[in-house]
Amino acid sequence: MKTIIFLITVLLNALSTGFFFAWSVSVVLGTKKVGDYTYLESMQHINKEILNPAFFIVFFGSLMALVTTTYLQFNNKTEFVLVLASTIIYLVGTFGVTAFGNVPLNNELEALNINNLNLIDLMAFRTYYESAWNHFHDIRTISSMVSFILLLISLFIKR
Repeated sequence: MKTIIFLITVLLNALSTGFFFAWSVSVVLGTKKVGDYTYLESMQHINKEILNPAFFIVFFGSLMALVTTTYLQFNNKTEFVLVLASTIIYLVGTFGVTAFGNVPLNNELEALNINNLNLIDLMAFRTYYESAWNHFHDIRTISSMVSFILLLISLFIKR
């Protein structure tokens, strides 16, 4: 049972890491090429659509599985330390940054009626939002990658 839970943890963490990485190398790059109104409108739509069961299972499930796996690894010090470090990094750098960085920005964007903004205000808000949002996104992407690498190292130690 411990092995199955550990493999589920690795899978969920891999999916989360892949999601953030794919976003960085596609959506971020693509949205840099569109106008301010289109960018803000697109992000409003994306922020609504991301709130779906598949994302929640991967994002929250990864954290729950990491915590469970950490608890189950207490009898092997090396595995425990690696999985605990992976959990803390995901909790703070991926989950925490999303909850306290990206989500408040998304809420701020959602409250904004972009149809009522002039071109200067659109540009100013986009500059503010995109810069901060991508900064937080970079942190969570790197954090999820480090978390995943630590899980992989732990997996190979198991063998």
